[in-house]
Amino acid sequence: MKNFIGVFGFILTIILFSIPSPNFSQQDLFTLALSGFLGILIADGLFLESLRRLGSSISAVVSTIYTPTVFIIAYILFNETINLHSYIGGILVLGGITISVFQPPKTIKKRDLYIGILFGIMANILTAYSVLIIKPIMKNNSVIYVALYRFSIGFIFGILINILKSGIKQVIQKFKQGLTNQYVILGAFLGTYLSVILWLAGYKYTLAGRAAIYNQLSTVLISIMAVYFLKDTLTIKKKFGILLSFVGAVIVSLN
Repeated sequence: MKNFIGVFGFILTIILFSIPSPNFSQQDLFTLALSGFLGILIADGLFLESLRRLGSSISAVVSTIYTPTVFIIAYILFNETINLHSYIGGILVLGGITISVFQPPKTIKKRDLYIGILFGIMANILTAYSVLIIKPIMKNNSVIYVALYRFSIGFIFGILINILKSGIKQVIQKFKQGLTNQYVILGAFLGTYLSVILWLAGYKYTLAGRAAIYNQLSTVLISIMAVYFLKDTLTIKKKFGILLSFVGAVIVSLN
């Protein structure tokens, strides 16, 4: 559902704003297809299964591996390095996330804990790799078309897998249910359509390592938004972690 709404939004945006067609080579199309398969289909599936097994607290801590993974892959692919204060800021951001969201597991079985952590690590590595291999393509092309191609691949393969698993009638029924659920639609619009455009633009216009650090702030922002949407309370530990993360983000932003 989220991929379907994302693809629909990208197509609508291209039509409304008359965005010119991209100049993708055959190699670009193959890279985009690989990125969509690994980053949208496989990585998303692994992440959701990890989240189901671990819960949001431990999952958020496991996801902190995303930033150092981007550092390593960006160095291997592009020989990209960031300055010292960006590393310091990144450490503060990741430390703040760990402090603000981590809670010791209570009822998680050992098997679920190990498998959940493994799936979470794999999901973040694949996500990092899938976005970095398309960074050169975004240099001279619209991020809207890049997003459209990636999510179309993820959507098509996802539909085929679900049809093979559950049958076409079940898939159609689930789609009808999803299209009547305002939370699914709004979540997909904000989380798959708008955020993906901004997420890819971040990698297009700045260093990959710096963009990755900013990406991690989403975990901290969840803690803040949970106060309003879920009536959560900000403990001293959460406040300290949030403050630490934002100080780190400011340090990263310094020239």
